[in-house]
Amino acid sequence: MRTLASLLLLIAAIATVPAVAQQSIPMYPTITLETNQGDIVLELDGKRAPITVANFVTYVRDGHYDGTIFHRVIPGFVAQAGGYKTDYEEKPTREPIPNESGNGLRNVQGSIAMARQGAPHTATSQFFINLGDNDALDPSPRRWGYTVFGQVVEGMEVLEKIAAIPTGSGGRFPSDVPQAPVIINKASMSAE
Repeated sequence: MRTLASLLLLIAAIATVPAVAQQSIPMYPTITLETNQGDIVLELDGKRAPITVANFVTYVRDGHYDGTIFHRVIPGFVAQAGGYKTDYEEKPTREPIPNESGNGLRNVQGSIAMARQGAPHTATSQFFINLGDNDALDPSPRRWGYTVFGQVVEGMEVLEKIAAIPTGSGGRFPSDVPQAPVIINKASMSAE
């Protein structure tokens, strides 16, 4: 039953990603996050996480991530971004996508994964970069995991710098917010 439900969600998700985006996305796109702390370069894995990569690239192309902040940073755990402007206003998103965890990619240091709510198929635009090995975020036979869809290929020192910024409350969040804003000035895909 779970397999049938997953298949139906996969079909629905493919329909929600614009056809043009699906056709013109490289198998392993390179994304640069230009932040006010330095650049972070990601290589995405469209072979193992095709829906997630198409979703992320579409948000990049739409300029969704430009001017957003890393709103949750926990040293040794994750740096999360992709959903809030510098005034902590939440950005509108498209419909959620199916969970593609269990694709062979793991939540290890330097990997990028989709953030989601408690339910497995609720990821939209928010993502996190693992600042340590986080096996507890991988799927198991009893639970869904968090979909890994790429890795940092340059800029781990930028993430270390971000993780060293003191955190506290900010906007709607009671903790884990960098007290000096970490802003994604621009997200772009190479060789477009």
